[in-house]
Amino acid sequence: MRTPYNPNQSPRVIIIQKLYGNFFNNDTDLIFPKHRFKKFIKDVVLGTIERDEVIKEEVKNHLSEDIQLTNLDKVFQVIVKSAIFEFLYKPKVATKIIIKEYLDASNFFLEDSQTKYLNAILDKIAKKIRTTNAWIWINK
Repeated sequence: MRTPYNPNQSPRVIIIQKLYGNFFNNDTDLIFPKHRFKKFIKDVVLGTIERDEVIKEEVKNHLSEDIQLTNLDKVFQVIVKSAIFEFLYKPKVATKIIIKEYLDASNFFLEDSQTKYLNAILDKIAKKIRTTNAWIWINK
């Protein structure tokens, strides 16, 4: 069941829109609107763009037997990339929160069946990434 969603309240919707524009529409003019989470939005968007190759490598390492990122819907690709960025570089944000926020945002862009698949993919990659990189966070 789709939930009513106001994209102006979710920083993840703005993140998805900005990244989609950058990756698929060659929108290099990134202007970030006034928003109470502007710093977070800017960090995730610019970080995801900057670390695109690292993120692709993580997908290849952890999900290559399940999916090919380039075969997925473009919005789906953007959501997976930005979520992986957060799993890797935002250790203070709980995994459950990242997954829930992206699933809520995905309802705005994707069909219910795609959202369920996205949930499974994000859960799987979160477990692999957060477990693998846990020693990095402990030693910071």
